[in-house]
Amino acid sequence: MDRRTMIGILVAGLLGGCVGAPRHESAPAPPPPPMSQADDEACDADALADWTGRDYRDALTPRARERSGAEQVRVIRPGQGYTMDYRPDRLNLHLDEHGRIVGADCG
Repeated sequence: MDRRTMIGILVAGLLGGCVGAPRHESAPAPPPPPMSQADDEACDADALADWTGRDYRDALTPRARERSGAEQVRVIRPGQGYTMDYRPDRLNLHLDEHGRIVGADCG
């Protein structure tokens, strides 16, 4: 067997390994767990409803934590990546491109 034939067989074998198993679609992510009474007390984003349209400043974080009863505050800016893990004790402050608060939720 000449060298080119051996290389051809080797390449065909390697490429054949890429075709193999069929793809299985992954199951959709489960919905967040239902909020229990204890979770409901962990974060109250509605307490910040009057902050909509207000300019966000880092100094607001402790006040937001106190008003909402959250353990953590996460500020989410437009286009920013963030984890989708559900944490009932975390307050999410959503900002617009000008740094104004456009919404708040827990999770």
